[in-house]
Amino acid sequence: MSVYEKLQALNITLPAVAVPAAAYVMYAQSGNTVYLSGHLAKKDGKIWVGQLGKDTTTEEAKLAARGIAIELIATLQAACGGDLKRVKRIVKLMSLVNSTGDFTEQHLVTNGASELIGEVFGKQGKHARSAFGVAQLPLGACVEIEMIAEIE
Repeated sequence: MSVYEKLQALNITLPAVAVPAAAYVMYAQSGNTVYLSGHLAKKDGKIWVGQLGKDTTTEEAKLAARGIAIELIATLQAACGGDLKRVKRIVKLMSLVNSTGDFTEQHLVTNGASELIGEVFGKQGKHARSAFGVAQLPLGACVEIEMIAEIE
C-alpha cells in the first residue's frame, strides 16, 4: 500500500503547509536530508495551548502530537516537490512538551506522532527520537515537534 493509500485509509487529508511565525523557513534541504522546522500543536485552527502536569492530559497531548505529525507530513510533501513517494526514510523526530517540573510522560505524548508516522510510512517510518519536557513553548503551545527525513 502506498503512502497516499495509507493516508486515505486513515481518512487523513493533508493540510496546506503552515506559514513561518518568525524568521525561518518551514524546511531546509542539504543533500538528500530534509530538516523540517518545529510545528506547533493546533486545535480547531488555533494554537493548542496547555501545560502537561497542569491543565493538559497525556492523552490530549498525544492527540496534539498526532495532529502535528499530519502537518509535518504535509510539509515533507512540499519539500519533496509534492511527491511523498520520494521519502526514503524518516530519520528522527524531536519533540518538545510544555511540562511542569514533575511531569514525566513526554515519551507517551510523542508516541502520538511516532505511531502515525509508522502507520503512514511503514518500515521507512521507523525513526530515532528525542522527547523533552520544557518550561514553555512559543505562544503557549502544549507540544512542538520537528522532523528530519531522507529523500531521493
